[in-house]
Amino acid sequence: MHRNKLIDLLARYRERHPEESTPTITRFERLVASQPRCFERDCFDDGHVTGSAVVLNLAGTAMLMTHHAKLGRWLQLGGHADGEPDPLVVACREAAEESCLAVRPCCTSPLDLDIHAIPARGGDPRHFHYDVRFLLQVESSEAFKRTPESLALAWVPLEDVEAVTREESILRLARKALAFQRGG
Repeated sequence: MHRNKLIDLLARYRERHPEESTPTITRFERLVASQPRCFERDCFDDGHVTGSAVVLNLAGTAMLMTHHAKLGRWLQLGGHADGEPDPLVVACREAAEESCLAVRPCCTSPLDLDIHAIPARGGDPRHFHYDVRFLLQVESSEAFKRTPESLALAWVPLEDVEAVTREESILRLARKALAFQRGG
């Protein structure tokens, strides 16, 4: 079954992070178990899976953030699965597409899980993104290129992300990336 890899990732995430919000993990598991089309961007009734990432610079001290063109907010890089059942593949693909950087995973396990509402836009109704978030790092160059999906891109020191956004899910990502870098 194409959903087995994500079901396994979610189970391992639950085991490694017992202190985290069980309702979020439970909602994820419920979506993936009940919705065969959960990797398709037009799966609006229950929402759909996305993949995103904290992309670290070479020193591991700053994350690349995008001023998202459609949402008008500073966010991590990422996007729709478009049928791809491996969220790590999605996160790597989207990070590379949105920045023109070569990236590699720091770890194959998710750094974070988040479920967030996306407002209605165009023909798409309001819906939820079930975002599986990973920690990536550039392979050699930090010279990104802005694509039409972004109004701007910027390297933001992990300790200064709060100067760019007050959005808790992004601040949580920065905290987790810092903890990972410090071996925690």
